[in-house]
Amino acid sequence: MVYATGDGMGAKRLRVGMVGGGRDAFIGAVHRMALRLDDRIELVAGALSSDPERAKLSAADLGIDPDRAYSSYQEMADAESSRADGIEAVIIVTPNHLHAPVARAFLKAGIDVICDKPLSATLAEAEELAQLADRSGLVFAVTLNNTGYAMVREARAMVASGALGKIRIVRAEYIQDWLTLPIDADGQKQAEWRTDPARAGRSACLADIGVHAYSLAQFVSGMVPEQIAADLATFVPGRRLDDNAHVLMRYAGGARGVLIASQVSPGNLNRLSLKIYGEKAGLEWFAHEPEVLYFTPFGEPTRTLVRGGPGVGAAAAAVSRMPAEHPEGYVEGFANLYRDAAALIAARRAGQTPDAALVASVPNVHDGLKGMRFIEAAVDSHEAGGTWIRLAA
Repeated sequence: MVYATGDGMGAKRLRVGMVGGGRDAFIGAVHRMALRLDDRIELVAGALSSDPERAKLSAADLGIDPDRAYSSYQEMADAESSRADGIEAVIIVTPNHLHAPVARAFLKAGIDVICDKPLSATLAEAEELAQLADRSGLVFAVTLNNTGYAMVREARAMVASGALGKIRIVRAEYIQDWLTLPIDADGQKQAEWRTDPARAGRSACLADIGVHAYSLAQFVSGMVPEQIAADLATFVPGRRLDDNAHVLMRYAGGARGVLIASQVSPGNLNRLSLKIYGEKAGLEWFAHEPEVLYFTPFGEPTRTLVRGGPGVGAAAAAVSRMPAEHPEGYVEGFANLYRDAAALIAARRAGQTPDAALVASVPNVHDGLKGMRFIEAAVDSHEAGGTWIRLAA
């Protein structure tokens, strides 16, 4: 099967398998919507649940051949790597504690990896995965999906062009309210594993949403903090991990940053935002209105830049599908990441060197490692009373 390309030529669809993401799994369904959008990727195999019967039923729901519906990820890695028509990449959408062992199995089988965030449950696992991925030469993409929005790409290009001048302040927030009540203690599936240290790691709120805000700030600003100081809190009695985090950040060159992540802030269903201020101008972007970027040169009125509209450059246009005010949102941003990851994998398999801009657009295993270092340092800082912790380079 082929998909159309811009030059009128055709290319084979990338064959992928999925680990996790079976029936009733929110993020697995989102990944499948995103990978289908450009018709460049085909889901042909899966180990969709740790329960063999549920895995089989979930595969049937998706039209996956019963012969390629596996009861374990290791079985899938072994079988698919030996098939002539085996999968070319695996998508990992399991709870955090399985990210590393699943990724390790497929890297060792010679199969490219697309892994949900965070990279792993522990920093040691993340370090190991980065080394293994580097040695393998395979593509390892991490779905820090908010980097795929068109106006986020535009913001990054504007910062890189010097439109803001020297960066002074970075403010990233991701605020929700869905864990305000102890639904994890009541057995709500999505909440229960995210607040379990054995499956989530050392942090709940930072590992679930804080790492998105952190990666977004890094992607747009082009800067990684040198030091952080964190104050984490667990407001719901009996909860085993944090549900709120305030983190201060210090950058080389004197810039300062603040990151706030909360899942217990009533009235906020899913509010992600990024604000960057430089010596000449400021930028503000809000995920609940992703088509818009606010640009304010000092002393001038704020300019509202709209995807596809006047004044918006090539970075946004390259990942836009629709004309201005034909809304694009969450799934399209996710799909941009999948389209770029598929192009990287296709280039690797063809022995081609991908364009540098394409490489930079896809968060990779080292970006995932930076996120894990941030989470680890934040927890260490909090446990030491909010002391400043230097991030590993």
